Amino acid sequence: MSGFFSRSSGTNHSKMCAANPFFSFFMAVGNVLGYAAGSYPKLYRIFPFTKTEACDFYCANLKTCFIFSILLLTILTTLACTLVKEVPLSSIKKGKQIEGEESKLFFSQLGSAMKGISRPMMLLLVVTSLNWIGWFPFILYDTDWVGREIYGGKADGTAIEAKLYDQGVSVGSMGLMLYAVILGFMSLAIEPMARCLGDVKRVWGIGNLILAVCLVLTLWVSKMAENARNGIPKPPPSGVKHFALAIFGVMGIPQAVTFSIPFALASIFSNSSGAGQGLSLGLLNISICIPQLIVAVVIGPLDAAFGGGNLPGFVMGAISAAISGVCAFTILPNSSHLQD
Repeated sequence: MSGFFSRSSGTNHSKMCAANPFFSFFMAVGNVLGYAAGSYPKLYRIFPFTKTEACDFYCANLKTCFIFSILLLTILTTLACTLVKEVPLSSIKKGKQIEGEESKLFFSQLGSAMKGISRPMMLLLVVTSLNWIGWFPFILYDTDWVGREIYGGKADGTAIEAKLYDQGVSVGSMGLMLYAVILGFMSLAIEPMARCLGDVKRVWGIGNLILAVCLVLTLWVSKMAENARNGIPKPPPSGVKHFALAIFGVMGIPQAVTFSIPFALASIFSNSSGAGQGLSLGLLNISICIPQLIVAVVIGPLDAAFGGGNLPGFVMGAISAAISGVCAFTILPNSSHLQD
């Protein structure tokens, strides 16, 4: 979807810089509503029939969220199909020769793109991959981290441990809502920050380093929670809880950067690469999917090797995010033309 905004901007660099942050902002609005629903324990009362003997209120809340998702998707799809007017592609291309790359098969286009890819685009893909190796451990296990490491609970433990885990997951959802709020506000500040710092790659580098610091801080707050429990299953002190929530909030800053800058750079670098804008954004998405596969394969055995917690994966993410930040500062070409 971010690629759609970039392609709609054509070759206008200023519009590219504005389009991706707006995409990130409206995605944050949706995240806020979704995470708020996940953190509200009585949501199921809107649809009381969702709670049954076989489905407790946690299950009923999940059902209610799914019902809302179905309704929203139905309404939005109907509105998009009825209100958005499109110009047929045939009328745009009428009287013009169809470009050669559009008549090629997908894999032929992809091969051509990889063969003629420019150095700036290749460097962008490398930095993006490292960045997302930093993100995925936290994205996959953020609420589990709160329930397990901060609240000391276990999903399959005793009744007390299961209750603590559920409380932690609920607090984690609240943290994600806070994270989405910060993400939304920061999305609108990306372009002014790029202008202030003089180069968009500096904003990306700083964002990656903030991500690395936040992931390292998860170790500190987890240790604080463990010391506060002192072997007794109980909720963490308010200071530890607020510390964990603060980490979620600060995470919104680098996420706004990640959702905006790489896509804008890919659109701009595509002008000098062997691929069009669409294929360049496709390659960028591949550089995001590959880290997800790597993390999914590696993180389970890695966490199990160090006792089964989430922290080893977070450490791996912090190292990758730090490397990504350094690379953004050092190997990415200057992109001051984004400010034009």
